[in-house]
Amino acid sequence: MTIQEAKTVFRDHVAQLKALHHAMGMLSFDGATTAPEESAEGRGRTLAYLSGCAYRAETDPALMEAAKYLEARKEALSAPERREIELFLRENEYTAAIPQAEYVGYAELLNRADAVWHRAKLDSDFAGFAPIIRDIFAANVRFAKYYKPDQAPYDTQLSRYERGLTMERTDAFFGALKERIVPLLKKVMAKPQIDDSFIWGKVYPTEVQRRFTDYLLQVITVDRKRCGVGETEHPFTTFFNKKDVRVTTHYHEENPVYSMYSVIHEGGHALYELHSADELEGTLLSGGVSMSVHESQSRFMENYVGRSRAFIELIFPRMQELFPEQLAGVTAEQMYLAVNKAEPSLIRTEADELTYALHVLVRYEIEKGLFDGSIAVEELPRIWNAKYREYLGIEVPDDRRGVLQDSHWSGGNVGYFPSYALGSAYGAQMLAKMKECVDVDGAIRSGDLRPITGWLEEHIWKYGKLYDPMELLERALGEPFDPKYFTDYLEEKFSRIYGLD
Repeated sequence: MTIQEAKTVFRDHVAQLKALHHAMGMLSFDGATTAPEESAEGRGRTLAYLSGCAYRAETDPALMEAAKYLEARKEALSAPERREIELFLRENEYTAAIPQAEYVGYAELLNRADAVWHRAKLDSDFAGFAPIIRDIFAANVRFAKYYKPDQAPYDTQLSRYERGLTMERTDAFFGALKERIVPLLKKVMAKPQIDDSFIWGKVYPTEVQRRFTDYLLQVITVDRKRCGVGETEHPFTTFFNKKDVRVTTHYHEENPVYSMYSVIHEGGHALYELHSADELEGTLLSGGVSMSVHESQSRFMENYVGRSRAFIELIFPRMQELFPEQLAGVTAEQMYLAVNKAEPSLIRTEADELTYALHVLVRYEIEKGLFDGSIAVEELPRIWNAKYREYLGIEVPDDRRGVLQDSHWSGGNVGYFPSYALGSAYGAQMLAKMKECVDVDGAIRSGDLRPITGWLEEHIWKYGKLYDPMELLERALGEPFDPKYFTDYLEEKFSRIYGLD
């Protein structure tokens, strides 16, 4: 075999894998958006067949021979080619450790889980979903042990979403956040609360909110020729290639702010995928490098742009144009304060910037317990409710607004949740670095966000998966990650809004 022959074998197999994952992704997207309620069984059979094809393609001896041949001759490869081989072998090691029957069975389980979760959430029926959660977590523990038998399974799982992340690092991160967020929240709650009652008690028609979605995506520079919008129970973004990204939202007719921020959040994910370098397209290096870096982009758009005074002043005239009766007599300043109201709440996706990390902490601690066996699935509602009482001081009225609110576990995204809090903190440090050369507020006020998106493309987006997360961040920031930027940002912002000493 020559190097060129090995490259051809490798490239052909990568194209096959991408095609299979594209097909499976389309089926999953359809299942979460427009597929009929009883379609899960037939879709499950197709997904099982395709996942078997993907498993066999990824573990094909010819592909493995070519990849290892190239790895042994990496000095003859370009830096992107070396990186692609490295990532393939890293992921292949995990996949190959799992018996094929279990790999296929897990794909069937997740397809079934999505349909069961939707029904269970609607009915607030945790007991109906409990067996699925038990099977999903058991499978992930088992797979982690196949892959790294001498490593704590949850460390393995965390690192699959954020390379090198461990419970020790995550515990230290949340410890640093709690040390400053909890006292700050107590000071905020002691102050008179912001009045957001003007938003409620009215109807914001879904059809009009759809037009608002189009406007918001245009403002944050999402190319709609390459990005579609769907509707689902729990908003998410899926990416097939840099010319086909799908964002979703859920419209609440009693409050347009919920969808507004889910659209901006998912739009941030879309921007990352749409702007990886053209030369990476079709390779294993295209798209976001990790879920924490991905969440840094969605949370950046949602909060550091979307909840800024400059952004609200920019979009508020359009909001009043779309909802003239509902927002009659309301000012942009009132809306700015309303969307930055800090108050413990039940739903993570609707949480304010200050309390958001506490929602993530609840999920992280529960996942740790499910992995090490200190928490039984049957105890989840009780433990969830107790942690919301402890960290946020609120009572959870039902499982629909409690342990069943997120779709992540039904989708097999176990170990994902810390990415949200880490991403928020990454974003704060990016904002500080960006402000050294970009007039961020000025760009937003002008309605031209290209100086902001240009910085992100130059320092984050275009690199795809060329670098591991910590290396990418240090290259972009000029220093290691430091959560102090995030806690400083929260303290400054909410002290100003609430007039704290």
